[in-house]
Amino acid sequence: MTQSPAVRTTGRSGPVRIGERAARTLVTELARMNDPKAALLVGASPESPVLAAAIEALLPGDQLTVVPAESSGATVLREHITAQGRWVADRVRVVDSLADAEAAAAVIAVEAFTGTAEETRSAINGLSKYLTDGAVLSVATTATPGRTTGAATELARQDALYGVGGDLVLRNTPPVRVYRLRFTPASPAAADRLAPAYRPSSVPLTRGMHIDSNGVAAAGITLGLAALARVARPSSKLWLLPALAAGPVAAFFRDPQRDVPEDPNAVVASADGKVLSVQRLHDERFGDGEWLRVAVFLSVLDVHVNRSPVAGKVVDYFVADGGFVNAMKPDAEHNVAAYTVLDTSRGTVVVAQRTGLIARRIVQRAPIGALLAKGERFGLIRFGSRTDVYLPAEAADPLVGPGDKVVGGSTVIARWR
Repeated sequence: MTQSPAVRTTGRSGPVRIGERAARTLVTELARMNDPKAALLVGASPESPVLAAAIEALLPGDQLTVVPAESSGATVLREHITAQGRWVADRVRVVDSLADAEAAAAVIAVEAFTGTAEETRSAINGLSKYLTDGAVLSVATTATPGRTTGAATELARQDALYGVGGDLVLRNTPPVRVYRLRFTPASPAAADRLAPAYRPSSVPLTRGMHIDSNGVAAAGITLGLAALARVARPSSKLWLLPALAAGPVAAFFRDPQRDVPEDPNAVVASADGKVLSVQRLHDERFGDGEWLRVAVFLSVLDVHVNRSPVAGKVVDYFVADGGFVNAMKPDAEHNVAAYTVLDTSRGTVVVAQRTGLIARRIVQRAPIGALLAKGERFGLIRFGSRTDVYLPAEAADPLVGPGDKVVGGSTVIARWR
């Protein structure tokens, strides 16, 4: 059998190649679920990198249902799965058509959407029927401007009301944008069982060190300025200034791998830096009651990637206007700040990304509805800044004090009671 037209993923422009990096991005939600789960792969072929990535992500208690692509029959796909060995064959089931599949916690469209806006919307609506409560549908579209990309963005805003995430994968031919869509609410407690998500925006240099995509762009700009200066004034050495600055600029955006404590009662630092203060206070913006706030200053030499201090669900995000005072001074309390509010199994937790004297740009990548694992990257602040973590005072005890150095995602700054 072939796929129903309601879930056709390609259009008149033909299929888009999905490479290994894009494939890994598509299976992110499947790979980060630590509990036994059911997953559904739609439109797979034996040579698909998405199928290979999904199989690699399987844990012993998982079950993966695979619907073959129109160009690949179920018999050929079953033979391919059998050839992978008993361990894979016991966990992967090939069905003849989508009608034979059951609802799953993660549904993945293997082929990128390239059809018209109407075809794209129809296909996504057809796949959304196979999601369990709180489940995520992962789809890809071409990243070049066009009808399909616009339609997917519109759908994400209007229909996926309980969480929309996206990643741009430039290292694919052509580049693609991967959307993660949630059509029913997820429980905040589900975040406790997740591993940090794979982020293609982080470019690997070594196994333990990455560079955030912002650093790649910034280094590219400085090298471009050096090239322009060399062309404009070939006899001058001024081009060396931006050329030599490219390395330090990229290094500012370094994104090292971190070992996140497995202790469920541990609250980790949201950023690298020095603890400025640990205090109890009231803030009616986040609700009644007293808050425990741990404020950390990040110098220009610290890693500026921000991580979630706890596992939770993003339920609100807002930016408060203010000034740009040195982040180490008390008046920095009134600087421009972005607040990410998390609903957790222990209560509300808030992370404030504050600007400083030099920092003027806050990046926040966790949309409302997203589930964040403890220690998961969710944004960054460009250059010197401050990050505050607010915890319910009656539920947590601080483990750090002013002057302590902390490491984002690793240092335990408080413990749940």
